[in-house]
Amino acid sequence: MPNLENAKKALRQSEKRAYRNKVVKAEIHSLRAHLRKALEAKNLEEAETLVKTLAQKLDKAHAKGVLKKNTAARYKSRMARKLKVAA
Repeated sequence: MPNLENAKKALRQSEKRAYRNKVVKAEIHSLRAHLRKALEAKNLEEAETLVKTLAQKLDKAHAKGVLKKNTAARYKSRMARKLKVAA
């Protein structure tokens, strides 16, 4: 445990940020799972809306520093390719 006040504050901040990042990553993971299920079920209308939503979430996660740029780009590229193959 930290002894100095600034170290205690840094610990509190890092815990809050870690929780916030975990929530965002869990939401992205959930959306990716829903997209996979929609593509397996050949439900293209739902898949298209999920792709748009997921792309927005990935861009925002990158902007907030939760994901790196190439990670978000890689996820977006893969889901776009899968949607194109399904269509």
